[in-house]
Amino acid sequence: MTAKECILGRRSIRKFKTDPVSHELLQQIVEAASYAPSWKNTQITRYIAIEGELKEKIAKEGTSIWPGNGTIISSAPVLIAVTIVKNRSGFERDGSYSTPRGDGWQMYDAGIASQTFCLAAYEQGLGSVILGLFDQAAIESMLQIPEDRELVALIPVGYPDEAPVAPKRKPVDELLSYQT
Repeated sequence: MTAKECILGRRSIRKFKTDPVSHELLQQIVEAASYAPSWKNTQITRYIAIEGELKEKIAKEGTSIWPGNGTIISSAPVLIAVTIVKNRSGFERDGSYSTPRGDGWQMYDAGIASQTFCLAAYEQGLGSVILGLFDQAAIESMLQIPEDRELVALIPVGYPDEAPVAPKRKPVDELLSYQT
């Protein structure tokens, strides 16, 4: 599969088969995702694989902000919590911000890493969807996220039980402009 085939073929999957995802396969995906670029190579993204009762607790108690996400999480055999190490990306060694964007680079790095994770999962035949609507404080408490980290996204992962078509895309001439 070429990079373009992977990018064009990957869809957000919200329904999964019950087949388990092996820990070895998850390790391979995270290894590939570890090559995502990051601010000054800080590599701040960390992944937590959640299965079983804790996954179901998160689905029930951590999605009141958008209950449909609880249904998606319940249908996936594994849930990945994407966390970041705070106060590194976008900062200088003395703790000051490197740019006017402040700590916004943390989310940028987490986004790149999350998409890289999802593309690596797709290449292995797995489906995924990046979720941003969840009860952050509740889930951070359930996962006992350390103070120096922050939960930024949830990614349900499993073998797809649906094949959604690509939504219509904007034309390139609307997305790209040139200046001289």
